[in-house]
Amino acid sequence: MDARPAAAELAARSGGRRRRRRGLALVLLAAFVPVALWFWFALPDPLFRAPMSPVLFAANGELLGARLAGDRQWRFPARGDVPERFARALIRYEDRRFAYHPGVDPLALVRAAWLNLRAGRVVSGGSTLGMQTIRVASGNPPRTLLQKLREMALALRLGLSHERDEILALYAQHAPFGGNIVGLETAAWRYFGRAAKDLSWAEAATLAVLPNSPALVHPGRSRERLRDKRNRLLRALHADGALDHLDLRLALAEPLPEAPRPLPRWAPHLLDTLADTGIERSGDPAFHSTLDAELQRGLVEVMQRESQRLASGGVHNAAALVIDHRDLSVLAWLGNSRTDDTAERGYAIDLVLRPRSSGSILKPLLYALMLQDGQILPQTLVPDVPTQINGYAPENFDRSYRGAVPASEALALSLNIPAVRLLRQYGLPRFHAALRQMGMQTLTRPADHYGLTLILGGAETRLWDVAQAYANLAVIAQLPEREAPRYRRPRLLQSQSPQPPQSPAEADYGAGAAWLTLQAMAEVNRPGIDSHWRTFSSSRPVAWKTGTSFGLRDAWAVGSTPRHTVAVWAGNASGEGVAGLSGTQTAAPLLFAILDRLPDSGWFVEPLHDLKSVEACQVDGHLPREGCVTAVQRAPLASHFDRASPYHRRVHLDPQAPLRVHSDCAAVADMRSTGWFVLPPAIEHFYRRHHPEYRPLPPWRPGCAALAAGDDAPIGLLYPQQGSHVYIPAELDGRRGRLVFEAVHRQRDAVLHWHLDEQFLGSTRDYHQFELLTTPGEHRLTLVDAQGHRLSRRFTVLSKYRR
Repeated sequence: MDARPAAAELAARSGGRRRRRRGLALVLLAAFVPVALWFWFALPDPLFRAPMSPVLFAANGELLGARLAGDRQWRFPARGDVPERFARALIRYEDRRFAYHPGVDPLALVRAAWLNLRAGRVVSGGSTLGMQTIRVASGNPPRTLLQKLREMALALRLGLSHERDEILALYAQHAPFGGNIVGLETAAWRYFGRAAKDLSWAEAATLAVLPNSPALVHPGRSRERLRDKRNRLLRALHADGALDHLDLRLALAEPLPEAPRPLPRWAPHLLDTLADTGIERSGDPAFHSTLDAELQRGLVEVMQRESQRLASGGVHNAAALVIDHRDLSVLAWLGNSRTDDTAERGYAIDLVLRPRSSGSILKPLLYALMLQDGQILPQTLVPDVPTQINGYAPENFDRSYRGAVPASEALALSLNIPAVRLLRQYGLPRFHAALRQMGMQTLTRPADHYGLTLILGGAETRLWDVAQAYANLAVIAQLPEREAPRYRRPRLLQSQSPQPPQSPAEADYGAGAAWLTLQAMAEVNRPGIDSHWRTFSSSRPVAWKTGTSFGLRDAWAVGSTPRHTVAVWAGNASGEGVAGLSGTQTAAPLLFAILDRLPDSGWFVEPLHDLKSVEACQVDGHLPREGCVTAVQRAPLASHFDRASPYHRRVHLDPQAPLRVHSDCAAVADMRSTGWFVLPPAIEHFYRRHHPEYRPLPPWRPGCAALAAGDDAPIGLLYPQQGSHVYIPAELDGRRGRLVFEAVHRQRDAVLHWHLDEQFLGSTRDYHQFELLTTPGEHRLTLVDAQGHRLSRRFTVLSKYRR
């Protein structure tokens, strides 16, 4: 037989086999590539996309509150690694070889198949923790063979890209624990009222068996089955050496959890603020705050008690903040007077961040700025008389006048007229800019929009901003030498740095001005303070200030000690005014109730490094002049107060009688010269009512007064003032009313002759008021007394009536 055809046939068969093998390989490769691609990319990234519950923790890790996640589930964010007790219990119960298999446990599958065959039904699935994690991530679909194969494949894939502890954490965070409770951390708080890391062995074992049968936790539903499962697991852990015999006995004796516990609501308004709007919002729904859990709980009780008192007077809302000066951390946040989530009377609103009329709560800040600027000393007299500036006529809260008061006393008494005059002296734009620098974020309009009413509540501010400004005042007062004062923001979250300057610029005042301001605030003693407050103030000194807005809508009270600042607002969220509402009577009791819960920290140490002594006239607080009696005052070191006394003058007296003389009516050798404290007539008129020790100028000796007529100025005009614009009042029947002018004279029985535009109107004695019916336009009013003293003022009458 010819060998060549046989060889050719053999070669053809061999080539065919090679082609078939190559074809088969190509077919297998074509099938493998998509499977491999599916295997690699089928795992979602991230594996879980379910929303998390916003949760709020105190500084010590205690839960203060939580909200449902967007899908109406309780699903807390994970807090670090899975606790060891739960991890050991879960692995022992669900997946003993978790540390060794690649994601699928063949031995467990074989065992499950044998148990299912023997039982004639499915009693075990042989799932590993990786497979269960995939199943939970898939939304717990129906159990089918195809689904089981998918879970096995994705569990293998999960094991390739995740460490074992990562898989364990994913499962623990998303496993179901009954009802709408999802995740280990959620279950720990709902069933046992503590963090997962603090669970006992019995509690950890209970939660380890729950995802397998989450319905067992409900009261009355197979409670004994749950107990049996837990106890079998505890005994298995004991056999493994995880807990000793005594721990086992104690764990077996622990009761099972009842129904899920209600979650705490100690700071619901803060949680809502952080979750919805945010102060320092990040992607993490777990807010680790600086709040002191014990203090927060105690102050919620104080707020609820005080809110009942307020509600009886028609005041339904209040808010409060407590700031620790050591690092400006917020220790307590009370967003409203009630912690329930009802919309009734605005109880669900966080009023800490709602703009409200500031009242007079900003006055101490102006005082500190003016001390630093050298425009006042603490005892500098400030006029307190009827005042009208560009049509604006401020009034004191008690509608009285004191003539003149020391600046520190004006602050302690919260007098409005001196505050407006000081603001005008300091400069409205400067003060507006300084407030913005301090953190008053609501001052978004130009200074002229607010005008001089800025110091009396003409602008809105937030309790947060007020607390920040006062806390900075207290912190700056305690700064050591050579540390530049800077405004800082309070810390609310632990992630915030404890020392962040709010601005690279230094603060507008130093330690000396801040300390002097706090000293003035410690002297606050408003009417209506009961004996309890006086006892409190004497035993635990507090620098505090109150404020009341126009229309009696907002009551403020702020107090500082060396350690803490407490800020309180009270009123109605609706903006409804309440008769009798005031900072002193409404907000201050809550302020002192909160201060009473704080430790005593003494009083502020005088910052000697930023203070100097200034010799000033004792009675008016200006630099000495004409031999005034002096006293030493403290002033900021960098300030430069240079105003000589405008009220002390040299007078010449007849040595034989307390009568004034001058060189034209007496020999110089026969005169006795002395310094005299002399106030302008308008100021003197009111000052004498409060200062019986005040000595008015002696009268002139007969024969001297006429020659000195131009040197006396005994007349003062209270209304109208120079250059003022006045409205013609309207009567009740709509007719044009009369203007009422008012003047004062040093001599009680003096007679004043009134002239308008050089036309004589009439005369008054003792009580100098004059009603005038005049026309719109510019006018000149002239007053003349019997000695020839004259006083003239120009004013403009506006054409519109004012009702």
